[in-house]
Amino acid sequence: MKEILQKLVKGEISAETAEKMLKTMEIMELEDFAKMDTHRDIRTGVPEAIFAEGKEDEEIVKILMNCANKGRLMVTRLENERYEVIKEELTPLIDKGFKVEYNKRARILIVKDHNVKKIGKIGVVTAGTSDIPVAEEARVVAEEAGCKVLRSYDVGVAGIHRLFSQIREMIEKDVEVIIVVAGMEGALPSVVAGLVDMPVVGVPTSVGYGVGEGGFTALYAMLQSCAPGIAVVNIDNGYGAAVFASTIIKSRQKQN
Repeated sequence: MKEILQKLVKGEISAETAEKMLKTMEIMELEDFAKMDTHRDIRTGVPEAIFAEGKEDEEIVKILMNCANKGRLMVTRLENERYEVIKEELTPLIDKGFKVEYNKRARILIVKDHNVKKIGKIGVVTAGTSDIPVAEEARVVAEEAGCKVLRSYDVGVAGIHRLFSQIREMIEKDVEVIIVVAGMEGALPSVVAGLVDMPVVGVPTSVGYGVGEGGFTALYAMLQSCAPGIAVVNIDNGYGAAVFASTIIKSRQKQN
C-alpha cells in the first residue's frame, strides 16, 4: 500500500489507477491453514468473514492476531462456549486500541479499529422468536456494512395483525430493503412483499418439525412465492442476506 501511495504522490500513476491497485486482492497466508483476503473490506465494504466451524480455537486466535491490523475482521458461527475460551487471548488487541465485540445470539465476533460510514436503512423482520438468532446475524453484518437496522421480531402469520404497524413504521422511516427471516411454513416474506414497494430478501430458517424440519419447507415456499421479486438466500444464511441487502443500497447510491 505504501508503494502505491508513493507512486501516486510522484505522479507515476493516476488516482484512478491507485484506487484499482488498492482494491486488488491481497492474500495473507497463515502457515498451512488459512489464506486471508485482507483487502475484502476495502473492495466490498464488508469485513473478511472467518467461518468458525471446522477451525480450531488456536487457528481463530492466530488469524485475528495476525490480520486485525489489516482491517476489520468478523468471525461467524462462533458459539459462546468457544468465545469464552479464546477471549482472554484477544486482550492484546484491545490494548492496541481495537474494539472486540461479541454478540452471543448472533454468534458473531467483530474485531475493528473504526466504525463505517452509514449508507442507508435496512429492516429485519422475523416470523417467530425462534428465528431471532439468524436475524441477529443479519443485523450485525448489515451494521458492519454501514446500514442502520430497524428490527421487528415475532410478527409472523400466526398473528398477522402484529405485522402491519411494524411495516408502516419501516416505510415511514425510509427503510430501503427488508430482510424477512422465517422458519416453519416460511410464508412471511410473501406477505411482506405484497405490502411494500422495496426489495425483500427472504431467509428460510431451520426452525420447524415434521415436514418442516431442516428449513426446506420454508425454503421451497419462499422460492415458490406468489409475490414477485423476492430474493431468497440459503437456509439460516443471515450473513448472506445482509451482504446482499447492503449491496443493493450501495448500488442505488452509485446511481444517484
